[in-house]
Amino acid sequence: MVSKAKVMICGDIVWAHDEVQSMLGPLAEIVRMDSQSREEFFRELSGKFAGTTVIYRHNTSADRIGIFDAELVGKLPDSVKWIGHNGAGYDQIDIEACKKRGIKVSNTPGAVDFATATTALYLLVSAIRQYSIAERQARSGLWKAGLKPAHDPSALTLGILGLGGIGLTLARFCHAFPMKKIYYHSRSPRADTPDWIEYCSTLEELLAKSDVLSLHIPLKPDTEGMIGEREFGLMKKGAILINTARGKVLDEAAMIKALKSGQLSAAGIDVYPDEPNINPELLEFRNVTLLPHMGTETQESQKSMEIRALENLRTYLTGGEPQDLIPEYK
Repeated sequence: MVSKAKVMICGDIVWAHDEVQSMLGPLAEIVRMDSQSREEFFRELSGKFAGTTVIYRHNTSADRIGIFDAELVGKLPDSVKWIGHNGAGYDQIDIEACKKRGIKVSNTPGAVDFATATTALYLLVSAIRQYSIAERQARSGLWKAGLKPAHDPSALTLGILGLGGIGLTLARFCHAFPMKKIYYHSRSPRADTPDWIEYCSTLEELLAKSDVLSLHIPLKPDTEGMIGEREFGLMKKGAILINTARGKVLDEAAMIKALKSGQLSAAGIDVYPDEPNINPELLEFRNVTLLPHMGTETQESQKSMEIRALENLRTYLTGGEPQDLIPEYK
């Protein structure tokens, strides 16, 4: 067991207050990051945060101290050995900087699967059936004026880019329709996929086969802008795009161009490159369903994420290997 441990709670704990004490209290001193600025945080690293062993991190901490970039990671005490990030995506943490400091990072996959997949499902159904347009018309007293019949999901083929927990959960939801076909592309085939999901060995094959493309890839240097003008051009004319991953995994300007040309007939978007700002051009498209990053906005999902992040820290503090060490360390 790590001796004289200290846990820094860096960001919001909303639902799992009792679990913080019950899971970590017997193992470590718990200190809360209440710094009001990045500069204040840096000063306090040699004061009340000195000797910190592990850090619980939530993205809300960035509102006060910024992201865990190379500068911040470089200033952390030498005693820090683990960052338990609350969230599936960890693009706000400079992983290479952590590696150089000997700090490992975990995230919370699985805890977000159901909530994010239901968000993707809503966007998919709304985009296919024009429900976002129809609701606005109903509220405006326009009824169904100008709305042409849409398609049933069962008439369309779904392509999933990135078959992790969220992507597979969405696939199971959509199989219930059922959709006509479900394909996926990932770095390599999954061994545990049902026989009704087919693997595409290349992204190009997936794009060519999909009527609806749903993005479920993490944001990393090699995935930033992964779906751009070339990729939109390889999709079927009138295809539909769903994004609940990260805004920067696609080229937003290229997406807007594809919407204007009709290469995309509709889209459902929950994430944006410059959150909380939304490109004003997107607001002009009636055929685009927009949400304000609602993927994990459920009480159950958020509590599960908090507990899973805390569990990773508890496992480390008791000498084990946390289950959610991110792939960059494997």
